[in-house]
Amino acid sequence: MGFGPSFFCPASTPILGLIMYFLFQPRNPNSPPCVSSWIPWFGAAFQFGKAPLEFLEQARIKHGPVFTVYILGNRLTFVAETEDALELLRTKEADFDEAVICNIWNLKNRKNIMLKLCVYMLRQLSPSNLHQFSETLWDEFHEHVDHLGKEGTEDLNELVRQVMFPTIMKTLFGKSFGPTNKSRTEEFERHFQNFDDEFEFGSQMPEFFLRKWSKSKTWLLTEFERIVTDIKKHKPSESDSKTLVQHVLDNFHGNGVANFLLLLFWASQVNAVSGAFWTLAFILSHPSIYKNIMEEIVSVYGKAGNKIEVFEDDLRKLPSIKQCILEALRLTSPGVIMRKAMKPIKVQNFVIPPGDLLLVSPYWMHRNPKYFPEPEIFKPFCPGLERWKANLEKNAFLDGYFAFGGGKNRCPGRWFSIMETHMLVVILLYKYQFTLLDPVPKQYLDPFSLNS
Repeated sequence: MGFGPSFFCPASTPILGLIMYFLFQPRNPNSPPCVSSWIPWFGAAFQFGKAPLEFLEQARIKHGPVFTVYILGNRLTFVAETEDALELLRTKEADFDEAVICNIWNLKNRKNIMLKLCVYMLRQLSPSNLHQFSETLWDEFHEHVDHLGKEGTEDLNELVRQVMFPTIMKTLFGKSFGPTNKSRTEEFERHFQNFDDEFEFGSQMPEFFLRKWSKSKTWLLTEFERIVTDIKKHKPSESDSKTLVQHVLDNFHGNGVANFLLLLFWASQVNAVSGAFWTLAFILSHPSIYKNIMEEIVSVYGKAGNKIEVFEDDLRKLPSIKQCILEALRLTSPGVIMRKAMKPIKVQNFVIPPGDLLLVSPYWMHRNPKYFPEPEIFKPFCPGLERWKANLEKNAFLDGYFAFGGGKNRCPGRWFSIMETHMLVVILLYKYQFTLLDPVPKQYLDPFSLNS
């Protein structure tokens, strides 16, 4: 028996209508061109997820420097010109708090306290206060570098992580807190790596799409809740100096503490580990730069073999390494800077509607030849251009430099991050003679990849 033409499924009507709406909905002629797909809600998620950088590059070539991508119910508007990005990050209509504190870290109800803590962190981690951390950092770096042994073959990124990870944990939280044994430390590092690897997507997608990321996030939050409990129970003696986290807990009460500590720890690691790795990789792959750096280190500490102490004041005598750090971060800064449009915002000839998430990629900004001549080349020393002079002398960044964010909401720990990276690079280069066994890849980093 066959089915006649009258056979019909009523449930298909709303589904078909929804698909037709997304396919043929009218577009505001003043809005940026939008990249989507015929699949409702998902939008371009599948195309973006397969090869993010390639997808966005093709969108930029096709649609120009301002375009919107519809992904998982969100409108993500990318701005690819430096001047537009600078203006966007200055305007009050593009809100950092709504995009990051509320949207990513789910701390909307704690927004005012978070803002106060960010101001506090900015003050505590300012260049004039870094001296209070330098001795602890050095002691921890020295201890963990000694654990590496005298010689051997090691993955450079893993070597940096082995030293940086426990050093920052103990500097921020104190020696008595955090993971207490080797297996617990390894478990913490594994979950943190999962969390960091998928952060760019995990912060925007429903967690059931990224179960590995969600599981690690939950594990880390539970661990930080335990750490908070331990710190609060601890009664320091009068001679003990408080850690940064202990000061934070004095000002932060109630729900959301574990989220903030995860944010703090993530921020302390995200640029420091990759920054130290890439700085070493670039220095070692350029023999003349390596030679100049070693001559500068020897002029301060003498020939290798001496036991040295590296403090914040000493780092000022080693400006070449700091220039290499800034240049390495310029070439390899991952991720995006995010804001949320609170009101209509005009960029070029377009009007970005309220509710859009606004994204600026340091990867694109740092390849603008107007700000960085020969942008694809590692050039920490530019005679006549003095690329990093303002940073070295005035603790300021070039307008086109976005490694630590932009506008008034730059990372409050940026100077601490540079100091810890600077210190570790000095210690490793002084103690060891390195030889790279593999060339540095030409494509330094896919800033939107899951492995950033």
